[in-house]
Amino acid sequence: MTTTSAIASIDTMSHNSAASASRRSRRRHLLVGTAITLVVLFVFAYGVKRVIQTRSWQVAGELISQVETDERVVALTFDDGPTDSDADAVLDVLADRGVPATFYVNGKDVEGNASAMRRIIEDGHEIGNHTWSHRRMAFVSPTTVAEEIEPTDDAIRATGYDGPLTFRPPHGQKLLTLPLYLAKHDRLTVTWDVAYEDWSGNPQSSDDIIDATVENTQPGSIILLHPWFGRTNTQKAIGPAIDRLKDQGYRFVTVSELIG
Repeated sequence: MTTTSAIASIDTMSHNSAASASRRSRRRHLLVGTAITLVVLFVFAYGVKRVIQTRSWQVAGELISQVETDERVVALTFDDGPTDSDADAVLDVLADRGVPATFYVNGKDVEGNASAMRRIIEDGHEIGNHTWSHRRMAFVSPTTVAEEIEPTDDAIRATGYDGPLTFRPPHGQKLLTLPLYLAKHDRLTVTWDVAYEDWSGNPQSSDDIIDATVENTQPGSIILLHPWFGRTNTQKAIGPAIDRLKDQGYRFVTVSELIG
């Protein structure tokens, strides 16, 4: 090999080596950039999930999940429904014990269960808006928010109820459009701090619900139960839970009375 050929070969090898190093560097930068992007997306998604699920904060408007007080006073609330077929099992227990409650109802069920709504009102309980169809209210448009809330307000008022009308989002979920709507319309969001029904599909007895509810209640708590649609174990838990809390010196009021 001539000197000139050797030099050319060395130059080619150096060029190839440099090109290979450049490709490796680009791959490293691409991998690092991809990793950073994935981390940012994960953190963002985690933050969004926390905002959606948190029961004690929202981006706009007022939210109440419990009330700071030393007084042994609590609010008992029921979500979903109502259903005529379950009304007596729920309302008889409250009437026997002289306990007022707050019922967060769905508009689609209000119209088809007139007798349950009538008795809730006649017994002096409070009613709140729980959307029309019980859909999740995180990633929804402003139009959807209005379509879920306003017809439900109208359906509740059409029953003759003229008391306070607070709002509770299904599953407690909210992100941006729902809180902005509620803030604009001066509506209070009410969540809860005591809810121990098991929705995982595992069998749960009424005693399980009673024990968990009583053990986790504190002054100013907002208790949540779902007694409709044949949930008999929850229905059976209502009376004993009330009795045990009363034995501990607790008094029951509506949500509006608790926050007022």
